[in-house]
Amino acid sequence: MKKVLFAVLFLIPALSWAKAKPSDFTTVVHVQSSNIVSECKGSSSLVHCPIKQHLNVVIDGKKYELNSKDDIELLLRPGDYMAKLLQDNSLPNAYEYQIEYEFLLSDGTTRKYRVVGESE
Repeated sequence: MKKVLFAVLFLIPALSWAKAKPSDFTTVVHVQSSNIVSECKGSSSLVHCPIKQHLNVVIDGKKYELNSKDDIELLLRPGDYMAKLLQDNSLPNAYEYQIEYEFLLSDGTTRKYRVVGESE
């Protein structure tokens, strides 16, 4: 019994740490549209076509296209979401970059998206 209690007490801080902190999500992302897309990869003998969410969004007044990092067959409703910047690999040449965001959803879960397009 003591071992079970110890295991439960040991896991509680770990589980609370893994939960997203809303205060970390400071970027407002306005989702204008949401689509389902398939990205096929592989050779002719072995092709994998995962299904992704494709979003048209506005972040800080700039228009971007984002793809979900995970396979998702559902649409995300248009509207405002809070996000945090996970990765900004701006290259030294100043005209190319790679950016990744994490969205905080209303149920407290998160979802990662990669920037795949930008327009004016």
